[in-house]
Amino acid sequence: MPRLRTIALAVSASLAFMAPFGAHAELKIAVVNVPQLLEEAPQAKTAMQALQDEFTPRQREIQAQQKELKTKEEKLTRDGAVMAENERRNAEKDLREAQRELQRKQNEYVEDLNLRRNEELGKLQRSLLVEVQAFARAGTYDLIVGEGVLYRSDTLDITAQVLAALQQRAKSSGTAPKPAKPAAPAPKP
Repeated sequence: MPRLRTIALAVSASLAFMAPFGAHAELKIAVVNVPQLLEEAPQAKTAMQALQDEFTPRQREIQAQQKELKTKEEKLTRDGAVMAENERRNAEKDLREAQRELQRKQNEYVEDLNLRRNEELGKLQRSLLVEVQAFARAGTYDLIVGEGVLYRSDTLDITAQVLAALQQRAKSSGTAPKPAKPAAPAPKP
């Protein structure tokens, strides 16, 4: 709710500020669907593919250890009754240690993956913010709203144009996104 109040105050302040300049002063306001940009931007897909490439070897290693552990469990279940007491106890101890080691590796994997995902998401969000700001400046927008919108007309939504600019940037550069110019200005409400 605080974000909604902040947005409402910003819009009210903008409107109050523009009132003394007369009725001819029009505000150019637009909306961007940030979650859609985060999901569909080519830069997001590239970042997620890089994460997958980075973590796939560890995931395979964990899967191999899971198979090995399952094989040990099956062997102990199958042969445990005919093993000597000392041999069975050692096999159970080795199995418990292997289970602990596997659990530790799985926990580390999840923590590392989440940490890297959050790092990449933060970089992507900052990049998209810069892109939207550049798009707004190039399109001479007075206000672009992202989150906290309770209602918007489709004519205010410029997500498709920003996404097109991001896709064009990804095609032309193949590197990290730089601020782009709008593909086409949104129609005035």
